[in-house]
Amino acid sequence: QVQLVESGGGSVQPGGSLRLSCAASGIIFDIYVMSWYRQAPGNQRELVALITGDDRTNYADSVKGRFTISRDNAKNTVYLQMNSLEPEDTAVYYCNAQRHGDYWGQGTQVTVSS
Repeated sequence: QVQLVESGGGSVQPGGSLRLSCAASGIIFDIYVMSWYRQAPGNQRELVALITGDDRTNYADSVKGRFTISRDNAKNTVYLQMNSLEPEDTAVYYCNAQRHGDYWGQGTQVTVSS
């Protein structure tokens, strides 16, 4: 019933940009807090960015100033614009929807390398 479908991952050189998308279905999208998490091999999953239904945002210190989270409630989609990418940003990025419980996307790989 609930589905979060992520897209936009890929490989990019340091300093490059990517935009991730997460299309949601099966939820009343505009009342959910939407987030992006990431997990690199051997690391714990960490919160990257969060956006509320009324567009309040929070970012991890490691991405602040480089990443921008946004949402289009008419399209039931949340985005993560990633600029000035660094090798340390390499991870699987996951979309999350939270209200009373949590839903997760399948993840999309982002690789930053020379």
